[in-house]
Amino acid sequence: MESSVATPPPSPPQVPAPRKPSKDAVEGSATWRLSDRIGLAICWALGLLFCAIAVAIVVYLFLQGIKYLKPSMLVTPATAGFGESESGGFADAFIGTLIVATMGIAIALPAGVGVAVWLVEYGRPAGLARITESTIEAIAGIPSIVLALFGTVIFSSTALGFLSRTSEGVVFGRSFFAASAMLSIVALPLVVASTREGLSAIPQHVREASYAVGKTKIATTRRILLPAARPQVATGAMLGLGRIIGDTAIIVVLLGATQNFAPVGGAFPLNYLRGAGTTLTNFVYEASPTGNLNQPQKAYAAAFVLLLMVLALNAAVDVVHRRARKVGTWSS
Repeated sequence: MESSVATPPPSPPQVPAPRKPSKDAVEGSATWRLSDRIGLAICWALGLLFCAIAVAIVVYLFLQGIKYLKPSMLVTPATAGFGESESGGFADAFIGTLIVATMGIAIALPAGVGVAVWLVEYGRPAGLARITESTIEAIAGIPSIVLALFGTVIFSSTALGFLSRTSEGVVFGRSFFAASAMLSIVALPLVVASTREGLSAIPQHVREASYAVGKTKIATTRRILLPAARPQVATGAMLGLGRIIGDTAIIVVLLGATQNFAPVGGAFPLNYLRGAGTTLTNFVYEASPTGNLNQPQKAYAAAFVLLLMVLALNAAVDVVHRRARKVGTWSS
């Protein structure tokens, strides 16, 4: 009898491992057409030019500011004098900058976060949501001088006379309240855009998991979504602060062109917040060689302090982004 020999099962087909693209397979600029290489060279040149301009501004203001800035300028208010050595410093302008920055972002941050949450998580009615998005984009493109004129109309009304100086029924409409309210509108689009970006990056299954354990939409937004989008919210707040402290038109129109605080009657601190004042941008504008004060040395010193504040905000934005990358990003 013939014995049957068991045949082994066929081996699975060998799947070749994917090959990594070699460096030779990547197209180099040497194979491009002449017009493409010229375009690439122009892009490089423009990028280097912009970097050089930014470095030149920072270095020049740094050298000039170090040369003329004295610690006493930060604690001495401006006074009347014949020369720069007799006219004091810019303490009121420095404190005024901190005041409008604090008040402005205190209005813009909760309003911007609320608008962003409504647009991303609710968006109903849809027509109103589309109008809101278009309005925010329009506000981002409106010149600040137009907002300043609009604020003058609003805060010069009798109904809002308690927010600024009044005299015999005439409302002047110039105060820290008025300037901060309009500056918050300048910062609002940045807060909304950054917060929307953070909320939109969270996958939908995170929301569904929260709903599955019995959390309501409001609780999910407050306890899960907003904490997860905290880096983007902080980024929007700091970018908004940069816009607030760098504005000049609204300060000149709604805060006044004074170089010192001009408080009105009342208890502290309302007497100062209802009165006129100044900021570093206004001081630099007035103390520049073409300004009314013509004190270029102090203008450079104040510009240096303002530049340090802006650079500090930019560095804070970079730190927030780096920490967010270390924690990790959402993946769908």
